Amino acid sequence: MTSVFRDLAIIILSAKFCGLVARKCKAPQVVGEILAGLLIGPCVLNLVQTNDSISTFAEIGVVLLMFSTGLGTNLKELIKAGPIATLIACVGVFVPLVGGTLLYSAFYGFSAVGSPEFYRALFIGTIMTATSVSITVATLQEMGHLKSFLGTTIVSAAVIDDVIGIVVLTCVLGASSGTGTGLGKVLVNTLLFFATAVGVGLAVHYGMKWLDKRNPHTQRITIVSMAFCFAMAYIAEEYFGIADITGAYIAGIVLCTMDDASYVERRVDISNYVLFAPVFFASIGLKTDISGLTPEILLFCICFVIVALITKIIGCGLAAKLCRFNWGDSLKVGVGMMTRGEVALIVAQKGLAIGVVDAVYFTAVILLIVVSSVATPLVLKALFTKHPPVPHPSQVK
Repeated sequence: MTSVFRDLAIIILSAKFCGLVARKCKAPQVVGEILAGLLIGPCVLNLVQTNDSISTFAEIGVVLLMFSTGLGTNLKELIKAGPIATLIACVGVFVPLVGGTLLYSAFYGFSAVGSPEFYRALFIGTIMTATSVSITVATLQEMGHLKSFLGTTIVSAAVIDDVIGIVVLTCVLGASSGTGTGLGKVLVNTLLFFATAVGVGLAVHYGMKWLDKRNPHTQRITIVSMAFCFAMAYIAEEYFGIADITGAYIAGIVLCTMDDASYVERRVDISNYVLFAPVFFASIGLKTDISGLTPEILLFCICFVIVALITKIIGCGLAAKLCRFNWGDSLKVGVGMMTRGEVALIVAQKGLAIGVVDAVYFTAVILLIVVSSVATPLVLKALFTKHPPVPHPSQVK
């Protein structure tokens, strides 16, 4: 049992150190934490091996990450986003999903719908659907375009993209879990869960707003909020057979309109980013099997990155053009939506847990995060310099 404390000490210190180095190199901190896992894991130094305790800490980190994401959602802006952001998000999920499925099938053969290999291909596409616009937001803010119609559209579409991506992940995980549950049953369970979440969510929403008014900025608000998060994660997986992260994300959405939502989000982030999140990201490195990285798999990883970036740009860009943006601004929308981050890793982790994705393919996800994080700000700045944004027709009276 005491070896767990040794492992945690090594993981946290190495993850934080490598994370700081990554930030100095203008790369996302999570990339450094993943590389720390590779360094201290079986691939290099073999100081730490994955075990049940580390897996439990990592799962808590995933759940809290998704809960924090939900808490940080601006529900009013999400509702105001309307059909433009929704269409961009829908097409931005569909095109990468198809692109990833076809890519895997092209490399390893086309399989019958419903077969294990078909779900492997579909899951590669599911990993590509995830969007993380934290780098895009920082870039738009730096250039003074974050609050513009174009910037708001990108951010709103990214939030809706996350919601749709979680639903897609839930359906694919359920259908490919090997429990004999068909896609129809999975869809029914998903709808039942969301219906239950609405009913429970309304009751909890008003209860938490009442508690928040009586006890603003107190620990009990954070404690009750986290308890609700874990309860929803448990209910989602235990009673509806869908991903626990879906329940955690919905719990965050339910509480995001509280007066103290930002306060709870900060407290959750402090708890998570000190311990659980570094363990999760380092565990990705621990589980990545680069010993099996053959030339064919390396070629697949490179193609994975290319297809993931291009399909997001094409899907979101064409949808923006359909929404009457000019070609220059449509391209900016596509590029702004192509970054990937924590959600892509979470999706891949879930696939590994049920055996749909092999550990060696984490290399592709890590490459995608690094490349998209570096390329997005560079390309966006070049596009804004060459093609200044034009007012959208809806803004012109």
